[in-house]
Amino acid sequence: MTIYIDLVIAENICMNYIILYGTAIAYKIKPKKIRILFAASIGAAYAILSYIQALETYSSFLLKIFLSIAMVYIAYSPGNLKSLTKQLLTFYLVSFVFGGTAFAMLYFIRPQDILTREGVYLGMYPIKIVFLGAIIGFVLIKAVFKIIKTKFTKNKLFCKVTIKIKDKETKVNALIDTGNLLREPITGNPVVIVEKNYLDTIIPKTIIDNIDSIIEGRYNDMPDDYLRKFRLVPFSSLGKQNGMLLGLKPDAMEIDTEDEQIQVQNAIVGIYNGNLTKNGLYSALIGIGIFERSNSNEFIEFAEKQH
Repeated sequence: MTIYIDLVIAENICMNYIILYGTAIAYKIKPKKIRILFAASIGAAYAILSYIQALETYSSFLLKIFLSIAMVYIAYSPGNLKSLTKQLLTFYLVSFVFGGTAFAMLYFIRPQDILTREGVYLGMYPIKIVFLGAIIGFVLIKAVFKIIKTKFTKNKLFCKVTIKIKDKETKVNALIDTGNLLREPITGNPVVIVEKNYLDTIIPKTIIDNIDSIIEGRYNDMPDDYLRKFRLVPFSSLGKQNGMLLGLKPDAMEIDTEDEQIQVQNAIVGIYNGNLTKNGLYSALIGIGIFERSNSNEFIEFAEKQH
């Protein structure tokens, strides 16, 4: 079988370019075409050298690793080792998807003029296989990344919180915030921060409208049945040191996540006098501490959801 080196080089550059470009899109890097083309050319040169056996077999594995690192570094110019590692892993993921798609198409189409040597496929296979495989692979990667992003971002980071006082309740969307380590200083119970607008159906409006006065001790008309429920919760944040939240001990609290329903026995609702986000995606913040169990303070009960 006759192998045309110029065509093989062109096909390898094309495949490498597509993989590197797809990696840039998957990793959300603005691709620089000239750098990607140069990196793709280096990969094509390796394929030719492997075919003509200009490289020692025992060094092939190490050379492939170094080649991958070189291609990623040339194509994207990562600023540090951490970025290089992440981009390299993304490059391997995209390569496996594209490669698996291309091999599957070769299996179904079965072109006759295919030759393999040292793990490198060469031959006069149609260039449309490369492009069609790249399109299918790219669609698969986009779909998988979208599923992963949806699964871990929306379902894992957000939940629904139900707060009950007496015979009233309110429901609010909450963000599970790993940076929220706020606890009530006396009992050590975790604090769930909630916008005050979502509490006006379970707390008298006169209390909601006088939060600052209550914190400063200037409000004297607190109903007795609510007086014992309130706590003062000190906090610090960017732009406000030594701040103070008005906390409320609810009669019951329930948290609904994707996998389970949690009955919270001891937690404090911190009333936030403002908006936590501009887009209204969530109106409460829950720290990860509320999901912890402690032998000395068992404040949550788990009930797995039935699917």
